[in-house]
Amino acid sequence: MATSWTADQMPDCADKIVLITGANSGLGYEATKAFAAKGTTVIMACRSLDRGREAAADIKSDVGDTGATLNVRDCDLASLDSIETFADGITDDYDTLDILCNNAGVMAIPRQETEDGFEKQLGVNHLGHFALTGHLLELLVDSDGESRVVTHSSGAHEAGAMDFDDLHREQSYSRWGAYGQSKLANLLFAYELQRRFNTAEVTDTISVACHPGYAATNLQYRGPEQSGSRLWLAMMKVANAVVAQSALRGVLPLLYAATGEDVSGGDYYGPSGFKNMRGAPELQTSNDASYDEEDAKTLWKTSEELTGVSYSDMFEALT
Repeated sequence: MATSWTADQMPDCADKIVLITGANSGLGYEATKAFAAKGTTVIMACRSLDRGREAAADIKSDVGDTGATLNVRDCDLASLDSIETFADGITDDYDTLDILCNNAGVMAIPRQETEDGFEKQLGVNHLGHFALTGHLLELLVDSDGESRVVTHSSGAHEAGAMDFDDLHREQSYSRWGAYGQSKLANLLFAYELQRRFNTAEVTDTISVACHPGYAATNLQYRGPEQSGSRLWLAMMKVANAVVAQSALRGVLPLLYAATGEDVSGGDYYGPSGFKNMRGAPELQTSNDASYDEEDAKTLWKTSEELTGVSYSDMFEALT
């Protein structure tokens, strides 16, 4: 892979249908814009339809007439009912799905719970995407040609640990500990999904993972804003301005994982520069914990129980 790879080198995607969660801001916005520039049909899964439509209008204005279609739809990853309703709408309206980008997330917020009682960082970052992928799995597998599930993790997974005895951190909560656990869960899920594709001898759908390094987005501001910490907010603004790369650069690993010609199932992509925080995308290795197959199986079983979304019937039909 060339270390100078940019979004301009993405292949033509005019015949592709791509679904991106959190598509109206940050990395999701930049990913949507990059695909729109290539004439893609992008399903923008957004928690706010108003913000999603505004983002879509801005993107269309920026990229011009490329033939792209931007379909803004309501999807709240903190609600299993919202996810199911959204997925039902997609399966009703589309016969194929080529790329699913599990991108949306929350970071380092005070302890909160989702509509279904899950610790919010785990609930949105992992469980919501686990449920969404499960609902859309048949559409992905039935697509013509290769389809991909791309799950956005973070370098913070290295500080994460799966606590299956206190998964929702009810007994002991730290903002960064819960975030690290959710990002580790993203990788355990991505790699286990690929293992299950392998077992079922599914070769035309692959699961890959990526991380953006340190990219300047509004994600860094949510924690301090919700905590009411002006000092923390000021520090994050300085770090974003001085240390971070732009969201435009931070989304490159996601775009490469979604479209790169040499991408294989189970791959993990991140920035190639200083401490993997910035730079062009490259193939990397995540930490040992992310490849723990027993933890992956435990998380998978727990995720099915918590979300009520079972992949079993789909995989049994494929074997």
